Amino acid sequence: MTPDHEVLVIGAGFSGIGAALGLRRAGIDDFVILEERDDVGGSWYANTYPGVAVDISAFSYSFAAEPFASWSRVFPPGEELKAYADHCIDAYALRPHLRFNSRVKRASYSESAHVWTVVLGDGTALTARFVICATGWLTKPKTPAIAGLDTFKGDLVHTAQWDRSLDLDGKRVGVIGTGASAVQIVPEIAERTERLHVYQRTPTWLLPKPDFAVPESVRRLFRRVPATQRTIRLLTDVVTELSFVIAMVHYRRFPFLAKAGEAASKLYLRRQVKGDRTLMRKLTPSYRVGCKRPSLSKGYWRTFTRDHVELVTEPIEEITPSGIRTADGEEQDLDVLILATGFHVLDNLPPFPMRGQGGRDLKEFWKTERFQTYEGTSIKGYPNLWFIVGPYSFTGGSWFGMIDYQVTHALRVIGEARRRRATEAVVRPEKHDRSFRRNLRRMRNTVFLDPSCRGTHSYYLDEHGDAPAVRPASTYEAAWRARHFDLDDYSYER
Repeated sequence: MTPDHEVLVIGAGFSGIGAALGLRRAGIDDFVILEERDDVGGSWYANTYPGVAVDISAFSYSFAAEPFASWSRVFPPGEELKAYADHCIDAYALRPHLRFNSRVKRASYSESAHVWTVVLGDGTALTARFVICATGWLTKPKTPAIAGLDTFKGDLVHTAQWDRSLDLDGKRVGVIGTGASAVQIVPEIAERTERLHVYQRTPTWLLPKPDFAVPESVRRLFRRVPATQRTIRLLTDVVTELSFVIAMVHYRRFPFLAKAGEAASKLYLRRQVKGDRTLMRKLTPSYRVGCKRPSLSKGYWRTFTRDHVELVTEPIEEITPSGIRTADGEEQDLDVLILATGFHVLDNLPPFPMRGQGGRDLKEFWKTERFQTYEGTSIKGYPNLWFIVGPYSFTGGSWFGMIDYQVTHALRVIGEARRRRATEAVVRPEKHDRSFRRNLRRMRNTVFLDPSCRGTHSYYLDEHGDAPAVRPASTYEAAWRARHFDLDDYSYER
């Protein structure tokens, strides 16, 4: 059977764009990129709430092979990330490969034909020899299971589905959630509201955000001498690895890094809230830094020192037609309710039914036998399939570093299958299981198994007590392994 395409990439966010760039560099032109929305950019196209921005340096949050010299700031706003996605699409002439408004409904593998059949929402079926699943994590907004949510009569909006026409000026606004989205949106909207109530379930560790404008003279230097930008990227990569990856993944070996981060965060909190002990107590996490991803901010904590802003730590009992009632019986009338409650992450993998050998559904496999992968990207029993973002894929450092090494892995196998004239490549079960055992063994050294992490509602952890959202390795190790794993860890058939 001759499939419609050699490679099918699902998703046109940065993971899908990275896969397409890799295919271009490998000389593979028979591919299509399916995207359920009507434009590229993924999360950076969908998320347009006030204050949305990248939370690590843009010099690291970009493809190593496609640097961008036009960042206006060290931590640029979301619209610049969307512009960077467009830049990559045009620089590599990828638009003819894009197919928008193409939501994948299901995918299944034919063991006889060695092809994947992908059925779209409109009933169209496409076949491909190889599939790269680049659907990302932050795609399915999480709506909190709070009684009465559907009865609220005011304006109700999730940060991931922002309504740009929403008017907050002079309004009584409630924000549920204190994660990364809330840290960005709360300071941005505070001045516009008459009253702002932020409902916190779990406080977040914060560190100062060293954000500043990049002068035009520096941007010109980047364009004329690209090595200068590569040098800065190396520095920001190292800082990210030390502050996030090493501190989290090698917590038991280097506990002083986590303690230093907590001390720095507490000092920053003290300065932000001007010594208000009650507020400090409410905003100080009781878990180790790293149990949940810490955030960077320039003014989130300071916002709660404003007279018209209130931090509410009492549990929400019910949402009423006019506002929110908490467990202590207090009720606040609201005009606008903002859900900064994040996304379904692990429980949205994969985001559609995907059946491999024997017709087994991948979501069911992971549910019954725990999340597991080979080198964070492929799964036994699911030939010709690789995930850019899956269990044990992300080290916690640069998202783009992960994309680079995941794409490198997939393209090495596809290239080997082509060399052998094979139509099927599937990881050997014993190699897959060894990789999974290594991850479980290494996870013992991470912060995620610290008792303080229990009950934090961290998306790093799953119902089994594993932390499959993080690969227990540095980005540099993961990149090395992607370039050097034994290609015979896969079996190849024709």
